[in-house]
Amino acid sequence: MLARRHQVSLALTALLTTAAACQARDHGPADRPGRAAPPAARGFTLVASGDILPHATVIDRARFDAGGTGYDFRPMLEGAEPVVSAADLALCHLNTVYGADGDSTAPPLASPPEIAAALAATGYDGCSTASGHSLDDGAAGVRRTLDALDAAGVRHAGTARTEAEGNAITLLRAGPANVAHLAYTQDTGGRPLPPGQPWAVGLADQDRILADARAARKAGADVVVVSLHWGTEWQDAPDDRQVALARALTASRTDGRPDIDLIIGSSAHVPQPYEKVNGTWVVYGLGDQIAGEMFNRQGLQDARGAQSTVARFTFARPARPGGRWEVRRAEFLPQMFDIDAGRVVDLDQALAQGAGVAGVRDRIRDVTLSRDAAAAGLVSGER
Repeated sequence: MLARRHQVSLALTALLTTAAACQARDHGPADRPGRAAPPAARGFTLVASGDILPHATVIDRARFDAGGTGYDFRPMLEGAEPVVSAADLALCHLNTVYGADGDSTAPPLASPPEIAAALAATGYDGCSTASGHSLDDGAAGVRRTLDALDAAGVRHAGTARTEAEGNAITLLRAGPANVAHLAYTQDTGGRPLPPGQPWAVGLADQDRILADARAARKAGADVVVVSLHWGTEWQDAPDDRQVALARALTASRTDGRPDIDLIIGSSAHVPQPYEKVNGTWVVYGLGDQIAGEMFNRQGLQDARGAQSTVARFTFARPARPGGRWEVRRAEFLPQMFDIDAGRVVDLDQALAQGAGVAGVRDRIRDVTLSRDAAAAGLVSGER
């Protein structure tokens, strides 16, 4: 039975990889080499995806894909590449640190630094790095992770090697707009901040987040995006702390303009709802984009740990200078990580090609829309 399931997984992945390869890559940020600058009148599209959490089986697959020497994570991300590369700005969430000299065994959830190159090749422009695993290897793990992302040309927010970096605002170009990416975690997995380095990881303190958002505006941000590693693991619905913080952050305004334009959540290991709160979109949890076999709080293997959505928001220019860039289209795209094949799968595309994934796709859709997001304008996206 397992062998047959593996064969089905590989066949499905082969179909999707072939289809993805046929799609043109003629869109993306204006500042990417070879990409034409967008018309000044248009807005921009932002996509964000869930936790990248490579367990040992995922790392083994990357080693196999590399031919047994080193690690190649690019093939497993090919299913996400058409959506990611077509966006003006693409953000991911890195939920591990990189091990010493590529060591993927210590600390427990360390990852090979080759992931950074794969993220860049897929089209990601930046990653949030604040999570419960940020300090798994202390300050050294933070440094290695950010060094690898820098070398790959992937921007980052949420952790820092120096005080100046911790206080800096990550500004990214998205078509005609400057977008600030801020990132925070509600905890560090019980690990203390490095001595004398309170800036090493951004903690999800309401006052700190709002102060940073206002500083981002002063630094020239047209749009402020906040990534939050928060919530209760394995819980489909947002917990009370998530809801309260979302309401407080989206209610904050300066001179009548919201301080935050979008909130993107991670950490729960399962897809959570989207909701428009005080006129601002909040994604409580995207789920895990890449993860191995996951076990829930009851110790049972839980397939939801391989399910996620990609959020895609299209922003329109403000009607007047200094006004808010409004989301004119909000979309979600359901995904799963095929653990057997080691590949990201777009569920709508898989369903269109006859794969039996309707139940998974429908469950993700039901959770995503469970807080009246459809009435607020959220729709299922297409490639």
